[in-house]
Amino acid sequence: MTAAPSDLPRPEHPRPDFERDEWLNLNGPWQFEIDEKGDGESRGLTTGHPLSQAILVPFCPESSLSGLSHTDFMEHVWYRRTFDVPTSKQGKRLLLHFGAVDWCARVWLNGSLLGEHRGGYSPFTFDITSAARPGENELVLHVADRTASGLQARGKQCPELKSHGCLYTRTTGIWQTVWLEAVGQTYLRGLALYPDLDTGRVFFNADIAGPTHGIEVRLTAIVGDEILGEEAVGANWRSTLGMLELSEINPWHPAKPFLYDLTIDIERNGEPVDTVRSYFALRSLALDGHRFLINGTPIFQRLVLDQGFYPDGIYTSPSEEALRKDIELSIAAGFNGARLHQKVFEPRFLYWADRLGYLVWGEYADWGLNRESHEALAHALHEWRSILVRDRNHPAIVGWCPLNETRKDECHASAQRLLAVTQTIDPTRPFLDTSGYVHLYPETDIYDCHDYCQDPAKFAARFAHTADNPWSNNQEDPRSAYRSQPYFVSEYGGIRIDTGRDVGEGWGYGGETVPLDTFFARYKALTDVLLDNPHLFGFCYTQLTDIEQEQNGIVFYDRQLKYDLAKLKAINARQAACERL
Repeated sequence: MTAAPSDLPRPEHPRPDFERDEWLNLNGPWQFEIDEKGDGESRGLTTGHPLSQAILVPFCPESSLSGLSHTDFMEHVWYRRTFDVPTSKQGKRLLLHFGAVDWCARVWLNGSLLGEHRGGYSPFTFDITSAARPGENELVLHVADRTASGLQARGKQCPELKSHGCLYTRTTGIWQTVWLEAVGQTYLRGLALYPDLDTGRVFFNADIAGPTHGIEVRLTAIVGDEILGEEAVGANWRSTLGMLELSEINPWHPAKPFLYDLTIDIERNGEPVDTVRSYFALRSLALDGHRFLINGTPIFQRLVLDQGFYPDGIYTSPSEEALRKDIELSIAAGFNGARLHQKVFEPRFLYWADRLGYLVWGEYADWGLNRESHEALAHALHEWRSILVRDRNHPAIVGWCPLNETRKDECHASAQRLLAVTQTIDPTRPFLDTSGYVHLYPETDIYDCHDYCQDPAKFAARFAHTADNPWSNNQEDPRSAYRSQPYFVSEYGGIRIDTGRDVGEGWGYGGETVPLDTFFARYKALTDVLLDNPHLFGFCYTQLTDIEQEQNGIVFYDRQLKYDLAKLKAINARQAACERL
């Protein structure tokens, strides 16, 4: 097995932070069928049954890139394809990976049920060694997706037929890369990295699957052709602890990123039985009073809201280049990061954030969950946990936020307490219990608000007393009281501009469409309020791109420019008050 041919959609390896040489990309043409009655299993679709349509994976059937553009509800869909396992790979373990499938996926190989996974944003893997056979293999998926059920996190996917307000076209089924990997009988299942900038050491915890007798785990840090650190430790069941010491300390910093390449060899008697390529960075995060420190220095976080939608791919970027371009557009406008909003972004996006020195806040797509349902919250917790485990090694991620705009009901308080497990799974980053509205978890590391006031004078008045009693979306509930945490305005602006381009009916916050000169004047006045407040550590402007009817992006939905982004950068990039302290 080798890397994907370049004519496949999204041919690059989907996990640049966890990459093996022996892999097979399963993107491309698949058979597909909408199962109107949901009776496909009883009709024998699990094996040996050709499906009636074709689809281009990894694009969802709602997207034009899939070849279908079917935007009606699809509660049950089926996928089918065949692939060959080369005879040279017999004797190795075979792992079948799915980047993301929305929502409940049941998977068969050669008629044998491999298992089931629930969650539209989290990855999952099956060991198919015993089910695979030499030569041709048949892979079948049944996906159930009930967007309005309340049991599944849907983010900004619209639960009604037509998009409206801030809810957009749905995503059903496979929307990230599917791939196969060949590994040894003992292999690296997972790796948690804990780099320490001050000492130049990297502590690690490796999860080894398979027999561990006589197995060593070897980590090698490389820059260019030079080895800057190497460490080998004996493998233990599930948790293999070690420390890698570096001969050079080069910090990762926003806009000045430095990455170390990392090779992890699982060895038996000095011979690798599994090899994974990854990378890491040295950077520190700390909270100091109202300040958010990166590498010991207060860095004002000039964030933009990024919802990760594309006009042709919906949830799926049409190419890796498009992922990078979104970050470059944001940087060109003077932002140094993004709040990744109501969607869990693919690892390839996080890779480019790491490489470009772009700060991001990871968020769960919790909208749509019935928080009064214990079943729904159990699904959410399981999914969020696996997302944290997958993404916690990315240096660009500087904070976690599992919920957005929660109310003051007790079920929302329970959700905040439950998802505060974030602080246990990843104690290295600040935790925001919910973005905006009601903060019902007292131990939240960060406090924030959403404010779409369009009057700069009123906007300034609201934040005049931020040091002791900052403005919040729920002033009257004592459970949501401010407890002196670092504070930022995590949504503001959302201004719709009259560009002269016909983009159909749309809206922006404030209910008006303004000429370009009015936009720049208002943007500067609102943003100056935040930059000049010494008790704020950042802001997040709504938003990076237009999305369907919500037309308040700094660029159009197709990523064409509305104006010279350098004009926005001149406003955003000046020194903030907290950076002068």
